[in-house]
Amino acid sequence: MTSAVTSARTAELRGFRDVQRLAYACAEAVAAQLKPGVTEREAARMQRRWLHGRGVRDWFRPPLAWFGDRTVFAGFRTPLGLLPSDRRLEPGMPFILDMAPVHHGFTADVGYAGCLGPHPLHDRILADLRAHRELVLREVRERRSLKEIHEDVDRLMVRQGYAGRHRTYPFGVIAHEVGRVRQRRRTPALLGFGAQALRGLASDALRGHREGRSPLWSPYRLPYRLPDRPPRPGLWAVEPHLGFRGTGAKFGEILVVTDSRDREQSAFWLDDDLPHVRRWAEEDAA
Repeated sequence: MTSAVTSARTAELRGFRDVQRLAYACAEAVAAQLKPGVTEREAARMQRRWLHGRGVRDWFRPPLAWFGDRTVFAGFRTPLGLLPSDRRLEPGMPFILDMAPVHHGFTADVGYAGCLGPHPLHDRILADLRAHRELVLREVRERRSLKEIHEDVDRLMVRQGYAGRHRTYPFGVIAHEVGRVRQRRRTPALLGFGAQALRGLASDALRGHREGRSPLWSPYRLPYRLPDRPPRPGLWAVEPHLGFRGTGAKFGEILVVTDSRDREQSAFWLDDDLPHVRRWAEEDAA
C-alpha cells in the first residue's frame, strides 16, 4: 500500500472517528440535562439541536430516545414504535439515547445507555455488554460468518440471562455498514431518516444482491445476501442491545474490517475512547 493510499485511509478513518465522538459528546451532554418530567420527544429534540448547533444537517437515522421499559422495546409491534413518544422520565428510570448523524459526509451510529439515579440491574447490564464487544471483535478476526457471529452473540445473551432486543430492529440487524454520504444544503427525509443515506444503503443492498453480500448484519436469509459469509472489508456500526424485564442497555460504535492478514489489523474498533469503554476501564481500576 502506497503512502498516499495509507494517508487517505487514515484521514477517512479520522473523519468517521470525529463524527462518532461528536455523537457521543452529544449523548453525554443531553444525558446530563435530563430530569424528571422530560419526554422522549423532548430528549430527541435536545440531541437534534445540540448537533445542529455543531454543524450537523443530515442523518442516517434521526435522534431517538427510549425511557423505562421502552428501553427493551416493550409493546413495540412495528418499527414505528421506535420513534420517540410522550413517555416521561422518572427518578430511577433507565434511558437510551440513540442517534446517527452525518457530518462532513461521514456517518456514525451510536447508542448511549444511562439511568436517572442508582440502578444496580442497569449497571450489571452495562458491565455485561463488554463481553459482546470482545466476542464480536474476536470472531470477526477469525473470519467467522455474519450468521455465526450473530448466533454466538444471541447465545452469549442467553447465558447471561438476557433477551436480545436488537432482534426488534428491522430485519433483526445487530450491525450495518456505514460509509460516506454526499450531502446537500437541504436534505430531504423519509420519516425523519436522511434520504441521501438511505439511498446509499439501498444502492448497496441492490449491488449486494448481484454480488451475494449485504450491508445488513442479520441472522435471516434475505433474498439479496448470503448470511454464511464473513463481514466484508469496510466500516460496520455494531449495536448489541441487552434487555432484562423492563431494563435495557446498548452501545453502538464502528468496527473497522480490512483484508489484512495481520490479525490485529484485520479488524479493530475505530475508537477506544468512548463512554462505555472508559466506564469498563474505570471498573478495572477500582
